[in-house]
Amino acid sequence: MTLEQLRIFVAVAERQHMTQAARALNLTQSAASAAIAALERRYATALFERVGRRIELTPAGRLFLDEARAVLARAAAAERALAEIGGLRRGTFRVVASQTIASYWLPRHLAAFHRAYPDVEIRMTVGNSAQAAAAVEAGEADIGFIEGMIESAGVELRPVAKDRLVLVAPPQHEWAGRDSLSPGDLAGQKWVMRERGSGTRSAFEAALKRLGIAAASLDVAIEMPSNEAARAAVEAGFGVSALSASVVAPSLEAGLLRLAPLRFEDRAFYAVEARARRRGRAAGALLALIASGGADL
Repeated sequence: MTLEQLRIFVAVAERQHMTQAARALNLTQSAASAAIAALERRYATALFERVGRRIELTPAGRLFLDEARAVLARAAAAERALAEIGGLRRGTFRVVASQTIASYWLPRHLAAFHRAYPDVEIRMTVGNSAQAAAAVEAGEADIGFIEGMIESAGVELRPVAKDRLVLVAPPQHEWAGRDSLSPGDLAGQKWVMRERGSGTRSAFEAALKRLGIAAASLDVAIEMPSNEAARAAVEAGFGVSALSASVVAPSLEAGLLRLAPLRFEDRAFYAVEARARRRGRAAGALLALIASGGADL
């Protein structure tokens, strides 16, 4: 069994299509088919079965897929270790970030990293804070950046920047023109919230707790899976929301939102690293660039 056979098997399994997998790997279809056939013949086990014009994994194939992915992940880790010994002259740097960070804070730091190490390929993925931390813990990313505290024994958090949550409302909202708000004014409003697991939501709920307000007492009109969707919902009149100042800045300038006069404490952005793994040179280099380049939004 070779790593190439495993790569072909995983590619075919993920696409459920031999031709598409071969194209993605820059192989001929016959070469991909031969690799799968060799595996099945060597171990006398069918890994795929035809269903109409498609192919699907057999029960044995589904079990083998997890093992194949794990082996390839270990091989990739070994390759990255050797590449880093070469002084970041080649290799792949996998970064995962929550949505606010990925859209508004991290790009300039990744651009600085690319200028310093142009031969290192950066692979960026985006999720909410919980998803980003889970990816780092599972070894699917070399470093992560999130907006909220995550309780996990498998990862270590390090503050790297500050951000500010602001309270926004539609232009004609009853808060327009108010000079101040009290915590009690938050009750009775319709709220637009990010989904559970997002750093923005966890930071807002922590701020509410400091104000003596139970998050469960708010009347949530709608939950949104992204900052942009939440901002658009407030603009459309769904209710009020707490979002990053960077997210709402264009809408405030355009008069599509109004800033409510209630200030929250600054929140931290965190770098996330797996406790069980040593910090790679690429992650260390990026953190050094962030520390030297002015990190706050």
